Amino acid sequence: MRLTFLGTSAANAYPEAFCRCDNCAQASALGGPSLRRRSAALVDDQLLIDLGPDLHTAAHAHGISLAAVRFCLQTHAHADHLDASQLLSRSPEYGVVGAPRLALFASRATLERLAEQLARDCAPRTLFDPAAQEQLNLTLHPVEPLTPFAVGPYRVVAFPAIHDPNVEPLLYAIQRDGRCLFYGTDTAALPEPVWAAFHAHQLRFDTVVLDHTYGPGRSGPAHMSAADVAATATRLRAEGLLRPGGRVFATHISHDANPTHPELARHAAAQGYEVAYDGLMVDVYAPGAVASA
Repeated sequence: MRLTFLGTSAANAYPEAFCRCDNCAQASALGGPSLRRRSAALVDDQLLIDLGPDLHTAAHAHGISLAAVRFCLQTHAHADHLDASQLLSRSPEYGVVGAPRLALFASRATLERLAEQLARDCAPRTLFDPAAQEQLNLTLHPVEPLTPFAVGPYRVVAFPAIHDPNVEPLLYAIQRDGRCLFYGTDTAALPEPVWAAFHAHQLRFDTVVLDHTYGPGRSGPAHMSAADVAATATRLRAEGLLRPGGRVFATHISHDANPTHPELARHAAAQGYEVAYDGLMVDVYAPGAVASA
């Protein structure tokens, strides 16, 4: 598997266009990895994680085509992760040629919120109407946490996040050809039932991606901090959940609590994890692991 980070910022991008804080000023001056769009990721050019509002600009900036995307795992329905107009923009009615039918996987509450957005802003009929799904070149798949399901060639397990319960947010473990990726944003520190479920499903991760909204010395509700990410990386290794040579990455990085990329990367390296940046491509493979079919 190959993971591409299309966006690595928290809800309001980094630098925030309306902000004059030191972090935003420094990020603007540095450019490169310090410039972050809102969070989304791509697996193997065909599996999208989150229909975020910055997908088009990310694809253009990094020379990435989304034309082969057949699947989407939606973490939740907050606007920085789910832009309903993306479903319209990729549909045949908007002149799109050759896009495969999109299988969209999400919690029931997130799908209901998406349907409300489309009904209010974009479409004349409910998203749960088969005719609307046909019009949008789309198939909906409600997800139940902790029940494995197939997404094309991938085996996926969803886990409940500690975030806004109104949208039933989800975290995802994604497996293919003996490789295993965990994508964990948006959430506070992982609760004990999630740790127990990792073991119950016999998961061992090659690559782990974690929420890093709050930076060094900061904390808050519904999101992880630098200290949380470091503690999680340590526990993953201690419990044998991260394969030898496996990597832990931070994403969903806020401008008001994290320094620019070079400084944050130095801090993370000393704590046993790495900091993702927009356009980063990672082969989901732990050098010390042996793949199985």
